[in-house]
Amino acid sequence: MKKKNKIKIVVNGKHLSVKIKFSLKNLIEKLKTPINKVAIELNEEIIDKKKLSKIFLKNKDKIEIVHFIGGG
Repeated sequence: MKKKNKIKIVVNGKHLSVKIKFSLKNLIEKLKTPINKVAIELNEEIIDKKKLSKIFLKNKDKIEIVHFIGGG
């Protein structure tokens, strides 16, 4: 059986399969990532968090999610 309704992406170096028409917002929710404490990069381009629900993932997209850590 073929997975026609799935695409393959890479998130922080890990390969994942997600549904077609899966948005960056869906991905952040699936990963349970606190949106206010991360920077998101899609194919080496930083993404405006206000546009997450309008950006749909494509096959072979590379996403990097970087967490901010406070300290001193």
